[in-house]
Amino acid sequence: MTGTQLDHEPRVLARIPLAIDPDEVLRFQGYQRGVDTPEPAVRALFEDALALGRALMEPRAVTRWLAVTATDADGLDVAGERLTIPGLRDQWGEVQHLGLAVCTIGHALERRVAELWDARELPLAMMLDSVGSGAVESLAEYVNDVLCQAGLASGLKVTNRVSPGYGAWDVTEQRVLFRLCPAGAIGVTLNDACFMTPTKSISLLAGAGAAARVDHYFSQCARCWMATCAYRRTPLRRAVRR
Repeated sequence: MTGTQLDHEPRVLARIPLAIDPDEVLRFQGYQRGVDTPEPAVRALFEDALALGRALMEPRAVTRWLAVTATDADGLDVAGERLTIPGLRDQWGEVQHLGLAVCTIGHALERRVAELWDARELPLAMMLDSVGSGAVESLAEYVNDVLCQAGLASGLKVTNRVSPGYGAWDVTEQRVLFRLCPAGAIGVTLNDACFMTPTKSISLLAGAGAAARVDHYFSQCARCWMATCAYRRTPLRRAVRR
């Protein structure tokens, strides 16, 4: 890709060599990085769950770039659709392109978690669920990097990612995102309440433009007022690619 010719055709990513941050998984267990030290038994449980999770998950994503036709303070128009995202211009500045993505680790891990719950193997069930949550967060960061690389190769700045249901962006906007990005290509569906199946899935947007605003962070927690939260994330320290 050269210039500002971003490919508008959907692109499916599969067989992603995904890295999973152990501290991210333990965060979902309530351990705060740099503050709490898991006992050896917890670390052993994590290793067992990680090995099981790697055998079950199938990281996939679909991405697409579209041209932005109009913008205002609280959203943008693209491909005949309106995305209403309060405060978007303040967050992103001026963008001319929109990168969309849906990513998932598939059904198998969450099905195994349900089986473990039914068998009352609760510690492993909970840790495996946390492995899935850590994996899909890492996958979203990987996909965000893919969008960034495409934008930079086209000589554009790329914004931080946003997702429906976070901050002031209404989760019902998920319907618009799904109309624009063919999540069915990777087996992700949306129910009437705008929740995705498989549940370990994330949808996201990023903007691109010559004057786009770039925030140098991955974690939305970087702007959270709750300094002592056990679930706070620190800046990314490990690559999301294995």
